Amino acid sequence: MNPAALAGAFKAGEMTAGEYVSQVESTFSTREPSILAFIPEENRFDRLKKEADSLVARYPDPKERPLLFGMTAGIKDIFHVDGFITHAGSRLPAEELQGREAASVTQLKNAGALILGKTVTTEFAYFTPGPTRNPHNNEHTPGGSSSGSAAAVGAGLCALALGTQTIGSVIRPAAFCGTTGFKPTYERISREGVIPLSPALDHIGFFIHDIATAEQLASVLIKDWDVNSPTRKPTLGIPDGPYLACASDYALTCFNTLCDSLTDAGYDLRRVRLMDDFQEVRDRHDAIMSRDAADVHKEWFSKYGSLYSQKFADLIRRGQSITNYQLHLDARDRFRDQISKAMHENNIDLWICPPTIGPAPKGLSSTGDPVMCLPWTQVGFPAINIPTTRNEENLPMGLQLVGKWGSDESLLAWAGDIEKVVRTI
Repeated sequence: MNPAALAGAFKAGEMTAGEYVSQVESTFSTREPSILAFIPEENRFDRLKKEADSLVARYPDPKERPLLFGMTAGIKDIFHVDGFITHAGSRLPAEELQGREAASVTQLKNAGALILGKTVTTEFAYFTPGPTRNPHNNEHTPGGSSSGSAAAVGAGLCALALGTQTIGSVIRPAAFCGTTGFKPTYERISREGVIPLSPALDHIGFFIHDIATAEQLASVLIKDWDVNSPTRKPTLGIPDGPYLACASDYALTCFNTLCDSLTDAGYDLRRVRLMDDFQEVRDRHDAIMSRDAADVHKEWFSKYGSLYSQKFADLIRRGQSITNYQLHLDARDRFRDQISKAMHENNIDLWICPPTIGPAPKGLSSTGDPVMCLPWTQVGFPAINIPTTRNEENLPMGLQLVGKWGSDESLLAWAGDIEKVVRTI
């Protein structure tokens, strides 16, 4: 029974809080030692049992229990959570990093979720990895920067997990770990209470087992969520050109097979030449991100520069040299308009593309290349990874869907139908 189904049984009153937490602990003790998705915590399950008991006392009638009642949640360790210390994957003094609980975490708690713990993040949500391993092949990376959150859900350790994406830190690890990952339209989930990397590019997203549960979670985290049930199939656009060419031959072979399956299922697929200036798009993204990081870390870096990794220190120093920041933001806005125009002129409802350049790379020194997510994060459009299949090394592959600005509801509704065609794991 997957964690969401197990929580459903608890919510329905089919097991006591003690029985429920015992099953969660059993899975955790079996799988977590080889994956290292969570920040260590003493007496984790004693705490969880008390919180589960309190939840039952607050909602004794199963019919009145909130939507996420009992669902276990992993929280990326750049989110502030009451009762937990935020380390952000860094060596900086912890007292420098603390803050008020993230709005998204409070929303989860109010909907009945139980916080299983903090999950491992790369240093300040950039590229320096932590110890987390891919749950499907421990010799490979889980991706990043939301490494622990993706691995935790992919391993069945928790029902859901929060993460962030500044380039590809939700969609890429979701694809590597074989789970659904959703990055909504920019700022549709509050960034309050989360240590930023780049306020202009950061998105709050989440990991979940499937699309149906993703829709439930989105309705909790997005205040103006409007249930949407499109009555027609979407027209799917394939973004041909330098961007798509970044994917490996293997990823493109898998992608083309999925395209054939979607065509056979009655979907209209249209290839559209897009992003001929893709190197400029990439350079612009780095300029915005590095300048933002330099601003966010200005005081910390001046006091604790020696405690930063070389990668992050280089990012900050690169950002300190950016003098035309507003020009990059203006170009980003024009790029967003170009993508929207291409969708309108070609009657495209969703873009489809590989979520990664290939399967999770071997080794833990790198979290993999996020380039297949970069343009969609830059323009702030909603995106989702649907797990599809696995290769001979048991490493998952996925399909990325990208919707129009603000069309998160339609994206998830359509994704539910597409999932039935492409998902085999």
